[in-house]
Amino acid sequence: MMKIGIIREYKDPPDSRAPLTPSQVAFLRNELDIDIVVQSAPGRCYSDNEYTEAGVPVVESVHDCDVLMGVKEVPVHKLIAGKTYMIFSHTIKKQEQNRKLLKEILKYNIRLIDYELLTNTHGQRLIAFGHFAGMVGAHNALWTWGKKTGQFDLPRMKDLLDYEAAKKTYGKIKLPPVKIVLTGTGRVGTGALLTLKDMGIKQIDPEMYLNEKFPYPVFTQLLPHHYAANVDGDAFDKSVFYNDPAQFKSIFWPFACSSDIMVNGIYYVDDAPAFFTLE
Repeated sequence: MMKIGIIREYKDPPDSRAPLTPSQVAFLRNELDIDIVVQSAPGRCYSDNEYTEAGVPVVESVHDCDVLMGVKEVPVHKLIAGKTYMIFSHTIKKQEQNRKLLKEILKYNIRLIDYELLTNTHGQRLIAFGHFAGMVGAHNALWTWGKKTGQFDLPRMKDLLDYEAAKKTYGKIKLPPVKIVLTGTGRVGTGALLTLKDMGIKQIDPEMYLNEKFPYPVFTQLLPHHYAANVDGDAFDKSVFYNDPAQFKSIFWPFACSSDIMVNGIYYVDDAPAFFTLE
């Protein structure tokens, strides 16, 4: 029978995430009769004891496992030859920092199943953290503003049990009349949008955002035509912008001047116009 091992994370700074919760592992073992164990990890968001209480074996070595499941990249010196790894390897975009990792994976005859490449029949990713990245990004933006100004104090998202705990803290703080500009409407953008709304911050139309003042905190969410324009003055075409962003210039400056906080939710490429520069 194939044996699966949930491995500990070795990222620096430490990553506390786990690919499966104690209840999920218990379900796989008890209902589907899958042999799966968890490698001990003191920094994991779920303690060893939580897995043990769910009836899941917690082990130190996973060398006898066939499939190893983690979250982030595995250090080269921790790779086990001949295994199947399920992780986010961050190699598909030819990331320079992980070229050595990919070479060693090939060298040690390791089969790599990258979560980033798992898609449905429509080519859409099945596993993506973008939505949650947007939620945490918006939270961290307000956390940073609070620290900078001393006007309010938020706990770090990583120190909260779950998002419900975060929402409870939002109801206990009074935000000043800050203006927040949010870019992006994909997974990251929608995640940030959710958190800003859960903070009780009112969403405003971009034009109204630029031209009016508000006695309470507000945010606006920009579409590409709000922050980029064709250098030749042609009408904005989103497909052209995505395929050849070098043809466009930034028109973001009015929003930069009107905002206290920017939450960026777009994927930036080198040819795209910068939102703003030091000049």
